[in-house]
Amino acid sequence: MSRTRTAILAALALVAGATGTAYTALPAAAAAASIPCTVDYTVQNQWDTGFTAAVTITNNAAAKSSWSVKWSYAGNQKVTSYWNSKITQSGTAVTANNESYNGTIATGGSVSFGFNGSYSGTNAVPTAFTLDGVTCNVDDGSGGGGGGGTGGGGGSDGRVDNPYEGAQVYVNPEWSAKAAAEPGGSRVSNQPTGVWLDRIAAIDGVNGGMGLRDHLDAALAQKGGNEEVVQLVVYDLPGRDCAALASNGELGPTEIDKYKTQFIDPIATILADPKYASLRIVTTIEIDSLPNLVTNTGSRATATANCDTMLANGNYVKGVGYALAKLGAIPNVYNYLDAGHHGWLGWDDNFAPAANVFKQAATSEGATVDDVAGFITNTANYSALKENNFTVNDTVNGTSVRQSKWVDWNRYVDEQSFAQAFRTELVSVGFNANIGMLIDTSRNGWGGTARPTGPGATTSVDTYVDGGRYDRRIHIGNWCNQSGAGLGERPQAAPAAGIDAYVWMKPPGESDGSSTAIANDEGKGFDRMCDPTYTGNARNGNNLSGALPNAPLSGHWFSAQFQQLMQNAYPPLS
Repeated sequence: MSRTRTAILAALALVAGATGTAYTALPAAAAAASIPCTVDYTVQNQWDTGFTAAVTITNNAAAKSSWSVKWSYAGNQKVTSYWNSKITQSGTAVTANNESYNGTIATGGSVSFGFNGSYSGTNAVPTAFTLDGVTCNVDDGSGGGGGGGTGGGGGSDGRVDNPYEGAQVYVNPEWSAKAAAEPGGSRVSNQPTGVWLDRIAAIDGVNGGMGLRDHLDAALAQKGGNEEVVQLVVYDLPGRDCAALASNGELGPTEIDKYKTQFIDPIATILADPKYASLRIVTTIEIDSLPNLVTNTGSRATATANCDTMLANGNYVKGVGYALAKLGAIPNVYNYLDAGHHGWLGWDDNFAPAANVFKQAATSEGATVDDVAGFITNTANYSALKENNFTVNDTVNGTSVRQSKWVDWNRYVDEQSFAQAFRTELVSVGFNANIGMLIDTSRNGWGGTARPTGPGATTSVDTYVDGGRYDRRIHIGNWCNQSGAGLGERPQAAPAAGIDAYVWMKPPGESDGSSTAIANDEGKGFDRMCDPTYTGNARNGNNLSGALPNAPLSGHWFSAQFQQLMQNAYPPLS
């Protein structure tokens, strides 16, 4: 017995006329061309307790390098084995992700996979599918067709649950040109990266460069008929980066009104322009700010006078709250708050307090938790995505991995486990249950010849961890232009539970800070953590900084670093 259903997205066209706006069905030929996907689900064989099914995906949208198909069963069907895909099931919800060898689907191309399943009672064919978050409603031949949305789980304000699913991501032509000009850089120059708005002048463009409107216009041109994500870093708080100097900003600690009226308000005005309503605009809100209030204040050894000032005057909290409220009021903007990284907030003393500070900021200055689509970790940092050679639960000769000098009682050894756990903590303090996490993988690959292939020797817990860890930094607190780093996982949507995307929010090749003092008009100081001869401070355990020499100011192109990142990329570049 064979039963088939083909899922198709019903096509509607927006037709604007002199008397208003109306929706009308496209002509048949145009409708076929605009259908983004079909999913053909066929029960090839069925018996009393089981069945075999085949699924064929046809992609009519932009070419894909990876894919994820999702559906839900109405009954008690369970997938028991599968081939040509990786299938997971939670309750009635099923997700099929590509294998490494069949992730590419050209426009108009197809890919197939199959599986065996069990059931009792009836074995109803699923009635709806999504391909990378694009909902494909069932056309069962009845002529009903049915309308369809263009995202997974859209809210009442038109937002989708995960803006990256079913969308391509904006490639910044300025960064792309710099990358392509490097020997071998064309291998990655088509990757999407974040656009940094790190001073007021950046809104209109600096030194003849692209401003915010220029980038949004370029994104519209890249968009074509596809969904398009644009990634922005909103980064100019008063007293910015109170625990470092390389990324100090232009605004003094008390200039909160200037931040609101000359930075956030103009950005909001541009993003709210109806011209850009078709873009999905992801904003990374004020990296490093709120975590500093947790770890670098009060009686802690890592405290700084500047961070104490920002805690006392409340301008980090007020500024973040104001940005969330203003930008969150725009229906196609998705705010992601910066949440440090596991080597910053993974300790018990920091984990829960940080979540509470984020909740405070997200409910200040008119903001609510509904203005937060999620959080981003590891922004512009180097923490390994997944450490496969040891876990936090391992012991060596009776000594816990947590007692090693590297882990130092942290509860997390890598970024993904931290991001997933921190998401749960954030929901527990009142953030929405559907928030997602982003992980910046632009510089955390740690590949090349120094990448370990297994655990270290079990002589001691330190030899075990140090010999097996991918993250080769001298100390986990080192953050500036790290020697030996490599490009990490390429940007991709929905790579793991609770993770909205891996992103390259920090454009690879842009310096973290200068190795020596350089006079500038960008408000950027000289931080000794960017000096390879510096012997450290309390925040990195008084270790050498591990920074590369001859680095330019933060945000400026650093060719030697870019070449190293490509050389040590993991997964390797081809």
